[in-house]
Amino acid sequence: MPHGNARLTLHGRRLLVQRVRVQGRPVSHVAKEMGISRQCAHRWVARFDDEGDAGLRDRSSRPRSSPRATPAELVARVLACRDTQRVGRDEVARQTGVPPRTVSRILARHHRPPLAWLDPTTGQLIRASRSTALRYERDAPGDLIHLDVKKLGRIPDGGGWRVHGRSERPNRKRGLGFDYVHAAVDDHSRLAYAEVLPDEKGSTAAEFLLRAAGYFAEHNIEIREVITDNAFAYRHSAAFRDAVEALGAKQRFIKAHCPWQNGKVERFNRTLQAEWAYRQPFTSNTERAAALDPWLHHYNTDRAHTALGGHPPISRLS
Repeated sequence: MPHGNARLTLHGRRLLVQRVRVQGRPVSHVAKEMGISRQCAHRWVARFDDEGDAGLRDRSSRPRSSPRATPAELVARVLACRDTQRVGRDEVARQTGVPPRTVSRILARHHRPPLAWLDPTTGQLIRASRSTALRYERDAPGDLIHLDVKKLGRIPDGGGWRVHGRSERPNRKRGLGFDYVHAAVDDHSRLAYAEVLPDEKGSTAAEFLLRAAGYFAEHNIEIREVITDNAFAYRHSAAFRDAVEALGAKQRFIKAHCPWQNGKVERFNRTLQAEWAYRQPFTSNTERAAALDPWLHHYNTDRAHTALGGHPPISRLS
């Protein structure tokens, strides 16, 4: 396969040499008809004269020496941090002391896939990802709160398949049901609040919204607008509609089949799965639920957020 920026394939280079050396045509004429510069044509002819057909093949553009290259020991530390901690570029940079851009180059050079493509528990490559370049952000905290519900399978006592494997786990049961993680994320600051609740009914969502409003009020955030998807609990529940009105807020809905319009909480849900729900194999549902509040505190007050310049959400409220 030719070099990514090459104007001629191997066949084209051979054709160039044949026209110049066999047919005796001027290099400038052949270069013009093949759409390359005279310098490029002279270079390929010279390589053929020096090395024969082997000189027409692609060769690495890598320099013979790189005195400013990142030391191998430091590269190994970066890769080990990424592989064991399964954290993003900025967090790897913080832990290893390597600039984030250098971390990106090291990961790309060693073909490390994006975290979104990996299973958050095992680190194995399982999927690809889509993204969009369209971004938006409200001007002040409370201008818009994103709401959503993430459904997680309940964990049997003693642990599920993530602890024992799919074929060897004890007390194999079906029908344990689901936990419903209700989440609220402030569009401007990314401050987040979440609870594990037994269902996603309208009344449950309404009560969650009021408790979330209390949490945001503790951080001097007054909710002015709420955006959700078109789930029944949000669009058709009188209880939820009354809760929004009680806050003096306006309710908005995303366009059908456009979940990226609720992207702040959708992205939070993915982080929540990777860093809390599936970060480690829990041995009971109670153990996983108890780990949510400490992780949420870490997310809001300590975890670096790329969209906030590497600062945690609480930094936008200080």
